[in-house]
Amino acid sequence: MLRGQQNHGAPNLRTSQLVATTMLVAPLWLIIIGPLILAGLGSLPNDRADRHPDRIHRLAFLAALLTLVSLLGITPRTVVVGPLDTPLLGVDGVGLGLYVDTLSATMGALVAFIGLVVIAYSRRYLDGEPGRGRFTAGLCLTLAAVELLIVSGNLLQFALAWGLSSLGLHRLLLFYPGRSAAVLAARKKFVVSRLGDLCLLGVLVITYQLFHSLDYRVILPAVEALRVGHSTPLPVHVIVALLVAVALLKSAQFPLHGWLLEVMETPTPVSALLHAGVINAGGFLLLRFAGFVSCSTFALDALALIGGFTALFGSVVMLTQTSIKVSLAYSTIGQMGFMMLECGLGAFPAAYLHLFGHSLYKAHSFLSAGSVLDGVRPYRSSLPRSALPVRLTLLALALVVTVGFAVLYLVGPHLRENPGAFVLGSIVLLAAGRLGAAAIDARPEMAVIARVCLQGACVVAAYAVLQRLSAYLLRGAVPADPIPRGPFDVAIVAIVLLSFGLVILWQSVLPANRGTPRWRALQVHVSNGLYVNTLTNRLIVRWWPAGREAGVGP
Repeated sequence: MLRGQQNHGAPNLRTSQLVATTMLVAPLWLIIIGPLILAGLGSLPNDRADRHPDRIHRLAFLAALLTLVSLLGITPRTVVVGPLDTPLLGVDGVGLGLYVDTLSATMGALVAFIGLVVIAYSRRYLDGEPGRGRFTAGLCLTLAAVELLIVSGNLLQFALAWGLSSLGLHRLLLFYPGRSAAVLAARKKFVVSRLGDLCLLGVLVITYQLFHSLDYRVILPAVEALRVGHSTPLPVHVIVALLVAVALLKSAQFPLHGWLLEVMETPTPVSALLHAGVINAGGFLLLRFAGFVSCSTFALDALALIGGFTALFGSVVMLTQTSIKVSLAYSTIGQMGFMMLECGLGAFPAAYLHLFGHSLYKAHSFLSAGSVLDGVRPYRSSLPRSALPVRLTLLALALVVTVGFAVLYLVGPHLRENPGAFVLGSIVLLAAGRLGAAAIDARPEMAVIARVCLQGACVVAAYAVLQRLSAYLLRGAVPADPIPRGPFDVAIVAIVLLSFGLVILWQSVLPANRGTPRWRALQVHVSNGLYVNTLTNRLIVRWWPAGREAGVGP
């Protein structure tokens, strides 16, 4: 009788499980409706897109809005239930599918929100342009590719969307084909992207040979088992090295950063979408495959060293620029360096938090560059030409850093447990100390000093809360246990903090020494980026002489 009851209840149990699975999977297919509409708009021929620019813009806005709403709707379910996926549409672990966890849901929603703002902004910005329709189509294609990349459930789909996003961006960079700087930037970006595509192709081949599948549901748990068991075969090290190379190439890391400086010849919405969305794909790749990256100490060290140097290089050169957009471009290079540094130190939640903050503020910076410049001019004219006293800067730094480190010691993150997050929090403290020095210089009173210290403590506390929130959201998506490392991480942290402390002091003494020949020569060399981009331009012009771009005229 008991056996009969069990057999009778088994079909009902299987039916209920099937219904529950269907209820979880069915909404996943809804999230790609918006990206598919965007991809369809992006595939329109240029002449047809230019005949109906307003209609295309309305459809693009609605598709981006649909994508944002669907991803926001699925995010709470991923937080509660965990990763959601769809059956693989393919054979032998190769095909198409969706894999949505909290990482991909929140990142997709971020990109959809920025894309929605950029599409709305571009309508008025390009009002009267004869090619407004094809511009909107290019935006749609790039945005759709990035969204499909984020929700990919298969490495093949990820690679296809990766390449499609690069081609869509290339199309936008050539919106003004008559501008030689735009053509040069597109060519440099094309070369760098093809190098990244070759590395990604190598990842696909080796991954399939090793795991006999490209499906995330197969390869991610298998890599996690290897990482926990501390048994990493040589092919995994090769895969990690190729993934790191792809991320560095995508994120405009030194010395292949020059293409990002010359995309200013394109319309401002392209700059906003690129700096706030597309270029963050390198950071997302490292987060998505954090289990892979954590298996190779050598790859982590390379990320930390290259990222740390790029962060310092971009931050220093940014201070010498007179063009606000070029300054923002160097800022992006430095911020991407910070993100690579955090991933290299194993602080993946800090990189996730950094990615969100950078995307939002950089999109706002580019879209409001003109109004910000108008607002800054009266303020700059009233600033004194002399530098802040070095002793005042040191005093403010000492006060803010002391209070901030005390808060860090109490609430975390700590140096030994999370060196990457500690670095980011410490640099935020140094910046707060620099602002505190300016405030104390204006009003050297005890009340101002106390307020500066309190603000530093509040900044650190807020950062600690956001850091814990990002770690909670990424549980299961990135390695939870700290990556065992040696004293090398502590040395990198010390070098980074010392370097940025010297940069802040340089900011303080530079105005007073601006007229001396030595400082003027130094500023010229630094403002030109140590001429690395100039050498790259010469190589590109030599090997790819000026001529006719395919389909865009001279």
